Amino acid sequence: MKQVLQMVVTATTTMAMIAAAGASAAAPETPYHDGLQERLDDVLAAGAVGALAVVRDGHQVWRGTAGVAELGTTRAVPAHGRFRVGSITKTFVSTVVLQLVAEGWLRLDDPVEAWLPGVVPDGDRITVRDLLNHTSGLYDYRLTLPKPPSQEFLDLRWRTWTATEQVQRAVAHPPTHEPPGSTFEYSNTNYLVLGMLIEKVTGRPYDKQIERRIIQPLRLHHTTTPGTSPWIRGPHPHGYAPLEDKDGFRLVDFTEMNPTLFGAGGDLISTARDLHRFFVVLLRGWLLPPHLLEEMKTASVEGGSYGLGLAWRDTSCGVRVYGNDGDTLAYQSWSFATEDGRRQATVALTPDFSGDPDDAVDAFLDTAFCD
Repeated sequence: MKQVLQMVVTATTTMAMIAAAGASAAAPETPYHDGLQERLDDVLAAGAVGALAVVRDGHQVWRGTAGVAELGTTRAVPAHGRFRVGSITKTFVSTVVLQLVAEGWLRLDDPVEAWLPGVVPDGDRITVRDLLNHTSGLYDYRLTLPKPPSQEFLDLRWRTWTATEQVQRAVAHPPTHEPPGSTFEYSNTNYLVLGMLIEKVTGRPYDKQIERRIIQPLRLHHTTTPGTSPWIRGPHPHGYAPLEDKDGFRLVDFTEMNPTLFGAGGDLISTARDLHRFFVVLLRGWLLPPHLLEEMKTASVEGGSYGLGLAWRDTSCGVRVYGNDGDTLAYQSWSFATEDGRRQATVALTPDFSGDPDDAVDAFLDTAFCD
């Protein structure tokens, strides 16, 4: 009887959650908002081929684009387009891990060694919490790879990577700090290990758990875990990587590539609309119990702005917003919301590497949340 009641409550909660998030997603669009298009044009000028942005404020939605979807064309960036979200993936992975904690499968203070013996050095001292909040000290495997604008980097674009070999590349380097848990050092290796942990605990790969626990129940129809597939399905802007050869510096279309390069640390593909739905449901407490959502929003170190897979920033008007940002070289994205989920803003761009658009994106987010 208890199991039946729990199933009924879960189904009812899920339907209410979808309805509430869907109402936000279906809000009428506002054709113009003072300052937002100007700020998005500034993002483009700061170093992008194309950019898209969506801002929601209660029942009002503003959607804008700038630049082109593909170099050599005049085709506009698709306003509803998909993009590689990079490290925003980490918030999805963290949510799955915290759901497993809520269900009693594991604990935040479990040592990695208890679940993945021999995978990382000093695994008996590194905890699940240390992985989630980037205090493990594990070296970032991305720093061991060839980097653009080298041809060697582009030669690896179709390679299928496994988390095991990427982690092995990382742990060949000494820890970035001692002891584990003492210092924040962002490392993509942490989330590769968490992906392995999810599979060890559940018997299913991390991407299948993201699909089952988040994508399907929230009806994120334009969000995919691509596995080894190099394509972005549906409308999307093209992304580019810099290349330097005998002819000089140029941009190479890097839209299609094997996303196992990023794995559980950043392989997701999504849209602004789907990210908004995910973050409003998460922040309103419909995916995690209150104490674990609070853990997610607690800084890993004093004065920090990163918790358990969730980041935050304080805008110029003092409004704190929660979310994450991501960088997959050819795509950069930011998605943040107020704590109550009422106001949200997402920006995605394809950089041209002529400058750093971060300050321009900060100005856009300030306008979105403060004006």
